[in-house]
Amino acid sequence: MHTLLFLDPGHFHAALTLRAPQPRAAEEIVVYARESVELRDFLALVERFNRRPQEPTRWRPALVIADDPLERLIHERRGDVVVLAGRNGGKAHTMRRVHDAGFHVLADKPWLVEPDDLEPVRASLACWPIAAEMMTGRRDLAAGVLKRLVATPEIFGAFRDDGPAIEQESIHYLEKLVDGAPLRRPWWYFDVRVQGSGPVDIPTHLVDQAQWLAGGDAITPVLLSARAWSTRVPAEAFRRITGEVAFPELLRPFVEADGLDYRCNAELSYRIGPVTAHARTRWDLAPEPGGGDVTRLVARGTRADVRLEQSPRTSHRRRVFVEPHDVERYEVSLPHSLDGGHEAHFARVLDELLTMVDERHWPAALADRTRAKYALLAEAAARTSPQNVPLTPR
Repeated sequence: MHTLLFLDPGHFHAALTLRAPQPRAAEEIVVYARESVELRDFLALVERFNRRPQEPTRWRPALVIADDPLERLIHERRGDVVVLAGRNGGKAHTMRRVHDAGFHVLADKPWLVEPDDLEPVRASLACWPIAAEMMTGRRDLAAGVLKRLVATPEIFGAFRDDGPAIEQESIHYLEKLVDGAPLRRPWWYFDVRVQGSGPVDIPTHLVDQAQWLAGGDAITPVLLSARAWSTRVPAEAFRRITGEVAFPELLRPFVEADGLDYRCNAELSYRIGPVTAHARTRWDLAPEPGGGDVTRLVARGTRADVRLEQSPRTSHRRRVFVEPHDVERYEVSLPHSLDGGHEAHFARVLDELLTMVDERHWPAALADRTRAKYALLAEAAARTSPQNVPLTPR
């Protein structure tokens, strides 16, 4: 039985690991944190899971409020698995401290905010105990079906070599609902020195999926090009999203007139072995009523293209299409009842980590692909440094 330790939970992904009961973990969880709005939001979401009428959880948070939560956590050693989901700036070094102290780590993306973070990321992945990423894309039902189709030569053929063979687009929204309630983001979410800029944020997911589809988990991707640009966040929208009455002083370098330039968008082209991939990620303010995140992924094969899409055209459901080059396209029917949705995947990631710990299984392949991915993202971060490129799109 494991005791879970939560260190400064500042992102809702921390609570989502607790969305389902976990038989491998004690019901008492220990939360090491500074007093903050984010801490209260974390506790409120965990309590909602406990109080829901269907399949309620029974988590009992024990709070340790400290000026230096990391030192208290390491000194007291009240558990063996540390969950990190909050400020990304400095996360790589925090992970290394926790890992070197003998704790297993489950950490939200991105692990890397600036190129210098790559060395501690590599160190955390070098040996036991386990350092694992909250990477949920491979647990998605539609993505799993797409993977199977691409791996079937009679349907897909082989990856094409006359252009990008994997094309991805992802649109997220700064205003959204989580567990049916409006999400409040902390003000520091809009500081790329803390949250990470566009090239190292959502691309962590997209590159991971491209590695999976291309069968290149052990291959270090080669960056071909990268660019980044900003989304304009008006003061009124910032107040709605964060609850802050004004832009904090630490965000002033990014504020002009009555708005903030949030450098959260990116476009990357790269190669995984012989397979070329292209990814574009963007954050907008808010979806249309009834809308949500948009995902498009196309794998281009010599026999057929396979497409996964979630957009207004698919009624915001994740749907998979096969588009043979010689006949009409068709859709692969996915029973809606089998897909628990994105929020359910975080508890599965936690379960997989605890299973590996119980089985004493060192996930060498997982460590290899994570190292390879962050080597690519470190180079993308260096190439798109604001000192060298403009903040506006071309």
